[in-house]
Amino acid sequence: MVVLSVCISAHCHQKGAYNVMHTFQQMVEEYHLHDQVEMNEAFCTRNCGEGVSVTVDGENTNVLPEKAREFFKTQILPKIQK
Repeated sequence: MVVLSVCISAHCHQKGAYNVMHTFQQMVEEYHLHDQVEMNEAFCTRNCGEGVSVTVDGENTNVLPEKAREFFKTQILPKIQK
């Protein structure tokens, strides 16, 4: 199970948190990963930077909304297909 959290604090909200979360949810649907990806919302992870703060299995990173689909394919799918 991959645990995926998206920060929805004011700062990340302004940077497109809703779009990142929505894209990730679409990808979970598209790849039928309901039982393999746990999606969560988080409040201020103190990982402010360029893009929205995203935590994958405890590791923080930043994702731009326009790169969310690519991020899911390169960072989430490989963890599931192990």
